Amino acid sequence: MAFNSIAFAIFLPIVFSIYWLLHSHIRWQNLFVLSASYVFYGWWDWRFLILIAFTSFCSWASGLLISRAATHHTSKAWMITNIVINLSILAIFKYYDFFITEFGKLFSIHTDSLLLRVILPVGISFYTFQALSYSIDVYRKKIEPTKDIIAFFAFIAFFPQLVAGPIERATNLLPQFQEQRHFDYNVAAEGLRRILWGLFKKIVIADTCATFVNPVWSDYMNQPTSMLVLAVVLFSFQIYGDFSGYSDIAIGTARLFGITLRENFLYPHLSRDVAEFWKRWHISLNTWFVDYVYIPLGGSRNGLANTIANTCTIFLLSGLWHGANWTFIAWGMYHALIFSILLLCNKTHRYKQDATWQQIPHILLTFILVSIGWIFFRAPDIISCWEFIGALFNSPSWIIPNGVNITRLIGLLFTIVITLGLEWRGRAKTIAPIPHYKVFYYILIFAIWWFSGRASSDFIYFQF
Repeated sequence: MAFNSIAFAIFLPIVFSIYWLLHSHIRWQNLFVLSASYVFYGWWDWRFLILIAFTSFCSWASGLLISRAATHHTSKAWMITNIVINLSILAIFKYYDFFITEFGKLFSIHTDSLLLRVILPVGISFYTFQALSYSIDVYRKKIEPTKDIIAFFAFIAFFPQLVAGPIERATNLLPQFQEQRHFDYNVAAEGLRRILWGLFKKIVIADTCATFVNPVWSDYMNQPTSMLVLAVVLFSFQIYGDFSGYSDIAIGTARLFGITLRENFLYPHLSRDVAEFWKRWHISLNTWFVDYVYIPLGGSRNGLANTIANTCTIFLLSGLWHGANWTFIAWGMYHALIFSILLLCNKTHRYKQDATWQQIPHILLTFILVSIGWIFFRAPDIISCWEFIGALFNSPSWIIPNGVNITRLIGLLFTIVITLGLEWRGRAKTIAPIPHYKVFYYILIFAIWWFSGRASSDFIYFQF
């Protein structure tokens, strides 16, 4: 069930109403949230529910076993067991066929009979990492294990952030399912405003960008340079509007239920270098890798060479997390290269204040570097990626083909500029920069209604 669907528009008010009718009974309220979340997730394929339930049970049980272990060695063994189980499930469903196929290509072996060809469960990378963080944090004694299996299952499956994050930590989200929630009109109103902002970014910006980006990628060898550049630029805004829009809707929806989720984006297109970009983009995933991979590897404590090696490791893993494709690996290593250059120049922590007008050239340079990286991300395979990049420099032509809707393009660019202006205005804040003027929300509602159904598409991060 997608946030931008009629089904969700019916589902949400029903769940909201029943949820608050049960406000005096936490356990029943949690059980209802869990049931609603399973309906939400099972809407794609009911078989996915078996997997998420198994992952939830293993992680819940591991927390209890870790805390009750007689020795530190046994406690660590239970944590590692849960990590192996969860990563094995993720590997089977997401990576097995890819690596078997690539192994066959490398050694010229027919591997078709070895392929599983299983359906990739929606959001498996998100809830797997959420489950892993729980058992690790219990082992590190950052959180006490819970005996309340209903609250824990609700924490893993909470429907607003289940499919595409933010990736929550048990230290933040789980206690909220163990405490009484009270309805607050102002909090709920803020949640609705956040949902509208997210829908606007998805439907009006991201989906409209896709109408220009997708045709170019489907025939990039026959496109003029102008359209290739346009596709690169607009895809940066497409993926931002798509993914941050999802996060906005998730955060806003959670607020309707008295739940606070962590912010996942902080104006990444106002970043002044790639190091700052990665502090502002997909924050929940990046901090996950820092806390559970980078720091345990030694972080920046053992010299520059090890710091660069550890940085490259988390970028490689980040690329793999996004998908079993060489394009994602190349995308991760591209950013690792740029980040390593900043490390060598000791430039990774140079920006501590908000951006100024004088730093706009730095922002533009960062946007260009990040947009080039998105070519790897968007390409269906590594060959197409290199062909697209080659086409950019092959007989440059700056014409606009007759089939391009210039009026829609100008309107889209104007909308993007206005959105960036709002973000610039609110850049000192840590939440969405949306004004509280009623007329602003009337405009959002009208725009969402006007663009709904014209070029709707699934959220890009559903595939991860």
